Amino acid sequence: MSAVTAKARLNKGRVRTLTVVRRTAWLAGALFWSAFAVLEAMNHGWLAGTLALAFFVLPDLTFLVALDEAPAMEKGQLPPRAVPYYNALHRALVPLALMALYAVGPVAWPPAFAALCGWLAHISYDRAFGYGLRTKEGFQRG
Repeated sequence: MSAVTAKARLNKGRVRTLTVVRRTAWLAGALFWSAFAVLEAMNHGWLAGTLALAFFVLPDLTFLVALDEAPAMEKGQLPPRAVPYYNALHRALVPLALMALYAVGPVAWPPAFAALCGWLAHISYDRAFGYGLRTKEGFQRG
Protein backbone atom coordinates (compact mmCIF):
# COMPACT_ATOMS: atom_id res chain seq x y z
CA MET A 1 0.00 0.00 0.00
CA SER A 2 1.38 3.37 -0.94
CA ALA A 3 1.83 6.21 1.52
CA VAL A 4 -0.78 8.29 -0.31
CA THR A 5 -3.40 5.52 -0.02
CA ALA A 6 -2.63 4.99 3.66
CA LYS A 7 -2.91 8.72 4.33
CA ALA A 8 -6.22 8.92 2.45
CA ARG A 9 -7.63 6.01 4.51
CA LEU A 10 -6.48 7.66 7.73
CA ASN A 11 -8.11 10.96 6.75
CA LYS A 12 -11.33 9.16 5.79
CA GLY A 13 -11.35 7.44 9.18
CA ARG A 14 -10.85 10.77 10.98
CA VAL A 15 -13.67 12.40 9.05
CA ARG A 16 -15.99 9.49 9.87
CA THR A 17 -15.04 9.68 13.55
CA LEU A 18 -15.62 13.44 13.65
CA THR A 19 -19.00 12.94 11.99
CA VAL A 20 -20.03 10.38 14.60
CA VAL A 21 -18.86 12.61 17.45
CA ARG A 22 -20.60 15.66 15.98
CA ARG A 23 -23.88 13.80 15.43
CA THR A 24 -23.74 12.29 18.91
CA ALA A 25 -23.29 15.76 20.39
CA TRP A 26 -26.26 17.06 18.39
CA LEU A 27 -28.35 14.10 19.57
CA ALA A 28 -27.44 14.83 23.20
CA GLY A 29 -28.49 18.44 22.63
CA ALA A 30 -31.73 17.32 21.00
CA LEU A 31 -32.61 15.11 23.95
CA PHE A 32 -31.76 17.93 26.36
CA TRP A 33 -33.92 20.50 24.54
CA SER A 34 -36.77 18.01 24.18
CA ALA A 35 -36.68 17.27 27.91
CA PHE A 36 -36.50 20.99 28.69
CA ALA A 37 -39.52 21.67 26.45
CA VAL A 38 -41.50 18.92 28.18
CA LEU A 39 -40.47 20.27 31.58
CA GLU A 40 -41.59 23.77 30.59
CA ALA A 41 -44.90 22.35 29.35
CA MET A 42 -45.42 20.45 32.60
CA ASN A 43 -44.56 23.47 34.74
CA HIS A 44 -46.38 26.15 32.75
CA GLY A 45 -49.38 24.46 31.18
CA TRP A 46 -50.93 23.65 27.88
CA LEU A 47 -49.96 26.89 26.12
CA ALA A 48 -46.26 26.26 26.74
CA GLY A 49 -46.65 22.68 25.50
CA THR A 50 -48.58 23.76 22.44
CA LEU A 51 -46.01 26.39 21.49
CA ALA A 52 -43.12 23.97 22.07
CA LEU A 53 -44.79 21.44 19.76
CA ALA A 54 -45.67 24.10 17.17
CA PHE A 55 -42.10 25.40 17.06
CA PHE A 56 -40.82 21.82 16.90
CA VAL A 57 -42.80 21.31 13.67
CA LEU A 58 -42.64 24.84 12.21
CA PRO A 59 -39.14 24.76 10.61
CA ASP A 60 -40.12 21.94 8.25
CA LEU A 61 -43.25 23.72 7.08
CA THR A 62 -41.16 26.15 5.05
CA PHE A 63 -41.75 24.01 1.97
CA LEU A 64 -45.28 25.48 1.95
CA VAL A 65 -43.75 28.75 0.71
CA ALA A 66 -43.28 27.17 -2.71
CA LEU A 67 -45.81 24.35 -2.71
CA ASP A 68 -46.71 25.05 -6.35
CA GLU A 69 -43.12 24.20 -7.40
CA ALA A 70 -42.93 20.90 -5.48
CA PRO A 71 -44.02 18.52 -8.29
CA ALA A 72 -41.18 19.76 -10.52
CA MET A 73 -38.46 19.09 -7.92
CA GLU A 74 -36.14 16.09 -7.79
CA LYS A 75 -36.36 13.65 -4.88
CA GLY A 76 -34.93 15.30 -1.76
CA GLN A 77 -34.86 18.75 -3.35
CA LEU A 78 -36.55 21.71 -1.73
CA PRO A 79 -37.96 24.36 -4.09
CA PRO A 80 -35.31 27.10 -4.44
CA ARG A 81 -37.81 29.79 -3.45
CA ALA A 82 -38.26 28.06 -0.06
CA VAL A 83 -34.53 27.62 0.66
CA PRO A 84 -33.89 31.01 2.36
CA TYR A 85 -36.80 30.39 4.74
CA TYR A 86 -35.73 26.81 5.41
CA ASN A 87 -32.13 27.84 6.11
CA ALA A 88 -33.17 30.75 8.33
CA LEU A 89 -35.34 28.48 10.48
CA HIS A 90 -32.64 25.77 10.66
CA ARG A 91 -29.80 27.87 12.07
CA ALA A 92 -29.24 27.08 15.74
CA LEU A 93 -27.81 30.52 16.39
CA VAL A 94 -31.21 32.17 15.90
CA PRO A 95 -33.10 30.43 18.76
CA LEU A 96 -29.96 30.49 20.93
CA ALA A 97 -29.67 34.26 20.51
CA LEU A 98 -33.36 34.66 21.28
CA MET A 99 -32.88 32.55 24.42
CA ALA A 100 -30.03 34.78 25.51
CA LEU A 101 -32.20 37.85 24.97
CA TYR A 102 -35.02 36.16 26.88
CA ALA A 103 -32.66 35.44 29.79
CA VAL A 104 -31.49 39.04 30.17
CA GLY A 105 -34.51 40.88 28.84
CA PRO A 106 -37.57 42.24 30.60
CA VAL A 107 -39.93 39.63 29.09
CA ALA A 108 -40.79 36.69 31.33
CA TRP A 109 -43.30 34.57 29.45
CA PRO A 110 -42.51 30.84 29.90
CA PRO A 111 -44.43 29.68 26.78
CA ALA A 112 -41.99 31.71 24.65
CA PHE A 113 -39.06 29.91 26.27
CA ALA A 114 -40.77 26.54 25.73
CA ALA A 115 -41.23 27.43 22.05
CA LEU A 116 -37.51 28.19 21.73
CA CYS A 117 -36.70 24.84 23.38
CA GLY A 118 -38.89 23.06 20.83
CA TRP A 119 -37.25 24.95 17.98
CA LEU A 120 -33.75 24.06 19.18
CA ALA A 121 -34.79 20.43 19.66
CA HIS A 122 -35.93 20.30 16.02
CA ILE A 123 -32.67 21.76 14.72
CA SER A 124 -30.63 19.43 16.92
CA TYR A 125 -32.52 16.31 15.75
CA ASP A 126 -32.05 17.37 12.14
CA ARG A 127 -28.29 17.73 12.62
CA ALA A 128 -28.07 14.48 14.59
CA PHE A 129 -29.73 12.58 11.75
CA GLY A 130 -27.62 14.22 9.05
CA TYR A 131 -29.97 16.90 7.76
CA GLY A 132 -28.35 20.28 7.50
CA LEU A 133 -28.79 23.48 5.60
CA ARG A 134 -29.67 23.54 1.89
CA THR A 135 -27.84 24.83 -1.16
CA LYS A 136 -29.51 27.59 -3.15
CA GLU A 137 -30.75 24.88 -5.55
CA GLY A 138 -32.53 23.15 -2.65
CA PHE A 139 -30.29 20.10 -2.09
CA GLN A 140 -28.67 19.06 1.21
CA ARG A 141 -25.25 20.61 1.72
CA GLY A 142 -22.19 18.43 1.68
